[in-house]
Amino acid sequence: MSMEIFPEQWARFTPRQRILRYTFFLLSAVILYWSVTSIDVIWEWVWDSPRQMGDLFSRMVPPDTRNLSSILMVLWETVNIATLATAIAVLISLPVAYMAAQNTTPNKATLWIGRFILVSSRSINTIIWALLFVAIFGPGIIAGIVAIMFRSIGFVGKLLGEAIEEIDHKPVEALEATGASRFKVIMYAIVPQVMPTFWAVSILRWDINLRESTVLGLVGAGGIGVMLQGAIDTFNWQEVATILLAIIVLVIVGEVISAWLRRKIL
Repeated sequence: MSMEIFPEQWARFTPRQRILRYTFFLLSAVILYWSVTSIDVIWEWVWDSPRQMGDLFSRMVPPDTRNLSSILMVLWETVNIATLATAIAVLISLPVAYMAAQNTTPNKATLWIGRFILVSSRSINTIIWALLFVAIFGPGIIAGIVAIMFRSIGFVGKLLGEAIEEIDHKPVEALEATGASRFKVIMYAIVPQVMPTFWAVSILRWDINLRESTVLGLVGAGGIGVMLQGAIDTFNWQEVATILLAIIVLVIVGEVISAWLRRKIL
């Protein structure tokens, strides 16, 4: 009587791993089903949305260019909001990044203060900041500038702080060995190493702020969004189309300018 020997079969996962994977997939499916069924969705509107979109886009054709000069003027205001907010945020984020970097902060207290500022800034959306500052300053571009500035401090400070933590410490140690002051150590050992990151982050944030500033007007914080909201409220869909096209052109131009600046500076 001969015994048949079967070759050992290779399996990617062990039985325990397969059970865990199938359990995870089952739980994911249950959570997804619960998420869909727990929200108040009117499915008739969902199925009808393609027809409604087609009807809305048909009302936007052709775009109304009679108010183009006013649109361009407000669009320039949007650019100014993004530029001023970025410049102020970059200046404020420099000391905050210095405080939030472990290798440059004076002590643990300043470290956590700096990180608290960065986390607080990044955890609140620009629109929420705008709503807050519209209530403080009233409708207008000041609220928009301050809102984008507060949001940008966390972004710029976070990336600059990480760049400071990753610097080469040999130049710092060399200057400290000569008895150089803390200011000179910062200026001649730290700043030259983080300068490429500084310019890259600043340009990137300006590009992001240019996009975000186009919607601030929806909550009264100035910019092209104010005119867009007015056109939507009055069902002037042809002017809405013109404003949307102007925003698209602005974003494309901003992308081209930021790419050109990165090539020239970095």
